[in-house]
Amino acid sequence: MRKPVVAAVCLAVLTTGCGAEVEPAPDSKAASSVTLTNCGRKVTYDKVPERVVTNDVGITELMFALGLEDRMAGFAMPDDKGDLSGVPWKDGYDKVKWLSKDQLTTENVLDARGDWVFAGWNYGFREDSGFTPDALGKLGIPSYILTESCRNGRTDTSRGIMPPLDALYEDLTNLGRLFGVEKRAAALIADFKRVVAGVKAKAPADSPEVFLYDSGEDQPFTSGRYAAPDQIISEAGGVNVMHDVADSWTTVGWETVVERNPDVIVICDYGDVTAEQKKKFLLSYAPLRKVSAVKNKRIFTLDYVDLVESPRNPSAIARLGKYLRATAS
Repeated sequence: MRKPVVAAVCLAVLTTGCGAEVEPAPDSKAASSVTLTNCGRKVTYDKVPERVVTNDVGITELMFALGLEDRMAGFAMPDDKGDLSGVPWKDGYDKVKWLSKDQLTTENVLDARGDWVFAGWNYGFREDSGFTPDALGKLGIPSYILTESCRNGRTDTSRGIMPPLDALYEDLTNLGRLFGVEKRAAALIADFKRVVAGVKAKAPADSPEVFLYDSGEDQPFTSGRYAAPDQIISEAGGVNVMHDVADSWTTVGWETVVERNPDVIVICDYGDVTAEQKKKFLLSYAPLRKVSAVKNKRIFTLDYVDLVESPRNPSAIARLGKYLRATAS
């Protein structure tokens, strides 16, 4: 996606995420090869990785949530991470080396002696720089692609092959199998599903229509049905007005936003432009003046890490659900 700002949000609603005992990873010497399905393809890993390198905050925290810090050689993410004191996986950030304050490069991986790379298309993997799974494979370094970012073949760059929460659960399940922490993965998934079901049970009777605003003034960058915000919105009790767009993160036109007249706008908070600056733009942008969300100032903010595939998605659903219920009452 883009360069993130990591928020200090403790997932109080996710009891297994805060202070739970972590099932230790097994000794890699005792493990046999594991075959997983990743982006619709069978991939076999000959051994349990011991020096994993990750790109971006959501991907990194998937590893932390499973207690796999000791299997990591480092991570890459921008330097403005915010205050991490309340993050459930703060110990992971304390233990694992911060390799780059930008996106991963082959040099980062080689310098860290990485033996497995966990990234995604537009979450580290990119053709323009030659940092791809195929290129790493030629160096003898296996990799895994974040399921939210799997390319779907509709265009050269369109992404998404399943509902976003299914993508989250698939990645946790696959990581659990590869690293021998299946029970930990299953417990996380069960707890996440419990939280989501609880929010959905309280959803407002009339589902408000919601537009996700990431960035952009000439054209808005937003979420189609395969990026995490789509299901975060729907499980919180709303409807993503861009659900019909068969892509993940993508650009649309303002005329489409005006035509679909969302009741609520959710701002993705990250980067050099603050959430408050984005809000001021939306409220002052003349073409939007008759849009319901703008007229009624129904604008809610979530952080980047809440809105990309990550273990913080269920908490984001809970917080957005509370807001939608309040605005519907």
